[in-house]
Amino acid sequence: MQVQKSFKGESVYGKLYLVATPIGNMQDMSSRMIETLQKVHYVAAEDTRNTGRLLDYFDISTKLVSFHDHNSRARIPEIIALLKEGNDVAQVSDAGLPCISDPGHDLVKAAIAEHIAVITIPGPSAGISALIASGLAPQPHIFYGFLPRKKGQQKEFFESKKAYPETQIFYESPHRVKDTLENMLEVYGDRRVVLVRELTKIYEEYQRGFISELIESIGDAPLKGECMIIVDGASEEKVEKTEEELLAEIDFLIETGSQKSKAIKEVAKKYGLHKSDLYAKYHRSYYVYY
Repeated sequence: MQVQKSFKGESVYGKLYLVATPIGNMQDMSSRMIETLQKVHYVAAEDTRNTGRLLDYFDISTKLVSFHDHNSRARIPEIIALLKEGNDVAQVSDAGLPCISDPGHDLVKAAIAEHIAVITIPGPSAGISALIASGLAPQPHIFYGFLPRKKGQQKEFFESKKAYPETQIFYESPHRVKDTLENMLEVYGDRRVVLVRELTKIYEEYQRGFISELIESIGDAPLKGECMIIVDGASEEKVEKTEEELLAEIDFLIETGSQKSKAIKEVAKKYGLHKSDLYAKYHRSYYVYY
């Protein structure tokens, strides 16, 4: 067992600070984030050019050290050595909280193994910030980060997650969003989804609707900016409804005044199904009985 007393404990080692950075709006930088980046001896940055601009903006002159996926294997022992020499090090990602979509987790594990204090300096988080304004259930939720790029791997991933009840959060490149939504529709059915673009920036945008509606809205116009996809989790209704129950619900809606096409569309959306598939099942059952 290991106990870390972040501020009351004594150690000859330096401290590893995990410092959040703005996800678009520089005004989201807290005084504590600025103070920490000023006082540490080194800043380990995912992209030194990007972080350099941030430090220049706040007139911070701390020395930068490059730390990213491609050099982390060699750089982690070097950073640990700096910490053991008594230097404080701040690790940052390009935007938001570190250690989620960068190699920071491995650095944290290495620091803990050496009894080096690891301290969080909280701040902006794109996934959580988008989730709470999405309108979808914020709890429980699962953050997955970036999806597989290849269609087959992506659909296989969705197949493994389609029965999960949690709201799911994904990052996606703007030029892949439409293809991703089409793959998602094929596997998940027509669930509620929110597409978030340019969070905290002047062109911030939320598109809320069903997957099919967003695909139609996007059309052939390429999206711009950083994108997140937040999708409704599976419900017990969507998993457990039989074909007979679905058809009976359509019949009920028709009997109470709905047009057939509208009733089928409503039931398909309610249970996360393809409208065309449900339409075919309904007509097949019609010819069987009549």
